[in-house]
Amino acid sequence: MDVTIHVPDTLVERMQETWGEGLPRHVVESWVLEDYRAGALTTEEVRQLLGYETQFEVHGFLKAHGVSFYTMEDLEQDFATRDELRAR
Repeated sequence: MDVTIHVPDTLVERMQETWGEGLPRHVVESWVLEDYRAGALTTEEVRQLLGYETQFEVHGFLKAHGVSFYTMEDLEQDFATRDELRAR
């Protein structure tokens, strides 16, 4: 699906001064970051939306933007796995 947004010319001019030809990518990255932070996207969905080939690229992208990709749920799952392994 292609998505089109309308941005007033006065804002586009100012935004292009900062982002240049990278403006469309910046808009997509901003949306993806915000939705990831809100829990609306998974790291796999981030990978797909931004066209990355590996999760390592996603982790680098999130880290570069100060966003944690290791959640409390991940930690709890790791503890549960550890406990299962210890019980064997």
